Amino acid sequence: METYLLDWANLLLRWLHVIVAIAWIGSSFYFVFLDSSLTPPQDPALRRDGVSGELWAVHGGGFYHPVKFNVAPPKLPEHLHWFYWESYSTWLSGFALFLVSYLWSPSVYLIDPKVMDWAPAAAIAAALGFLGTFWLLYDAICRTLGQSHHGDAKVGLAVLLLVCVASYVATHLFAGRAAFLLMGAMLATAMSANVLVWIIPGQRKVVAALKAGQAVDPVHGQRGKQRSVHNTYFTLPVLFAMLSNHYSFAYGHPQNWLVLIAIMFAGAAIRQFFVLRHGFKLGRNAHPWPYAAVGGGVLLGLIVALRPAPGAPVPAPVAAGYAEVRAVLDQRCVMCHGAALQSKNVRLDTADGLRQHAQAVHQQVAVTRQMPLNNASGMTDAERALVAQWFRSGAPLE
Repeated sequence: METYLLDWANLLLRWLHVIVAIAWIGSSFYFVFLDSSLTPPQDPALRRDGVSGELWAVHGGGFYHPVKFNVAPPKLPEHLHWFYWESYSTWLSGFALFLVSYLWSPSVYLIDPKVMDWAPAAAIAAALGFLGTFWLLYDAICRTLGQSHHGDAKVGLAVLLLVCVASYVATHLFAGRAAFLLMGAMLATAMSANVLVWIIPGQRKVVAALKAGQAVDPVHGQRGKQRSVHNTYFTLPVLFAMLSNHYSFAYGHPQNWLVLIAIMFAGAAIRQFFVLRHGFKLGRNAHPWPYAAVGGGVLLGLIVALRPAPGAPVPAPVAAGYAEVRAVLDQRCVMCHGAALQSKNVRLDTADGLRQHAQAVHQQVAVTRQMPLNNASGMTDAERALVAQWFRSGAPLE
């Protein structure tokens, strides 16, 4: 029953997490587009009111005319929309999903004895500490280097180095699948903390100053803009990390930390292409195709580098009937998919259960090799080949 309820919690939290993440990322991408697409206002009245940019757009049968004030409108509106619950709800639902998926069963998901054989409580503490430590170091970099000469470049290089170090540490402490996800959670935590600690408080101080008739300190806008830009470039790396648990060829590679860094770098480069593309259309910068080419080139290089090595073929088993496959499953899989525990509602200790899940068994064991999880039960290549041959021969059950 516990497994069944955890599956429902996982499903509902994952659904919620995707919905609110779409809302957050969508609004973030929209405002990046809006800032990059604004043109000087044509109406003298708008310029007199302090409007620095405007955009005309058509959508859903109507015309829209958003404008941006350089500091503030002549009079603050009574109702001002704030963009923060999209961020907070994304982080809260993501952390809850991480809790029920990984922290609830650390021995299964977080720990790979071949990487680091440690106590579940220590692994949980390290995972939580990983999120907080990265934020503190990242925030310190932004505060100390961000105001210096060429501050943005210095911060970018320092954060890139920090992400590389974090990738190496994560993949040498946790199971590859968990390490990739944890890197995504780490960056997402920093993104949401940027909103909570800097962007929204700074905006509140600006609004309070305007209402009180006081001069606005420009540092709040500078800090908010800096963190918003960082969030933009974190987005695609985070999305990859969150999806990576389906692709063992990436997180299961011996040098998986380099694979992770390369894909995150490619994502950031591709995001830069889309950011600059808006400016190119208005003649503000050159065509950003080199960023897309670099990102695509890195991904293409990874496709080539991670291709299966030819190696020596695994000898085909002499027999691959139900009895032989059942012996392998009993030894390697039934502890999680048997009478006592049916993880993901999959039971493989009966012919009926195996008949129902034969294709999934073949896919997870012989094709993607994602199961057994972290290969905790030590399934061999010959046993995987046996499962593949059994499935190709029609998956006989007698």
